[in-house]
Amino acid sequence: MSRSGPSRRSIRRARSIRSAWSARSARSAVVRTAVLAGGVFALAAGLSGCGIRGTAVPVDAGSAPSRATCVVHGPQASPTPGSATTSVQLLCTSLLLPVTRLVSVPEGGDPAALARALLDELKRPPSPAEDEAGFSTAVPQQLTVSGPAKGDPAGALRLNMPPDDLAPLALAQVVCTFAGTPAADARPTVILGGPSGDRPKSYACTDETRTHPETVQSNGSPLPSADGR
Repeated sequence: MSRSGPSRRSIRRARSIRSAWSARSARSAVVRTAVLAGGVFALAAGLSGCGIRGTAVPVDAGSAPSRATCVVHGPQASPTPGSATTSVQLLCTSLLLPVTRLVSVPEGGDPAALARALLDELKRPPSPAEDEAGFSTAVPQQLTVSGPAKGDPAGALRLNMPPDDLAPLALAQVVCTFAGTPAADARPTVILGGPSGDRPKSYACTDETRTHPETVQSNGSPLPSADGR
């Protein structure tokens, strides 16, 4: 009579087959995990190469830039004996805009002395109220101004450096602050020269100068000397 049920050899063979399949399944799982991880890494690297951070959380781009109002709030200083209120041109959002300042009035109405007083205001750092409104100045502290040299046209002013060597924004501030005042004989143009014997130039303060101060050097026109040469 034959023995019913599987033989011991059949049982051992079945166990061997199951073990082989289990090992094969485990290796497949490892491979799939590696492929998935590699794909994620490649995607992150691609995003980084395009300037995009590969992350699942929002990227903090920093705070938004402050918005300049270009309007100074607060009380204005009242004139005192020997002083007067006047406008100087400061920079705000790349534009030239007037700001009221209190300046000393030179005795005798000397144009060069008034030019020095205005230049001192341009070199002075903005007040807290002006700074809060977004105003700044590009005029260097070492800049000075004096009256005309021998042979200069009437009303010329001399800086201690060639005007075109100044940063365009600084030159535009000087030109538009002097223009229309007694420092420039009330003319809309300003005659400026440097410390050398170079001929001074006439610079105009126009709407273009106020809205695009960097263009001020392009409108400078050389002038003849007082003897016409």
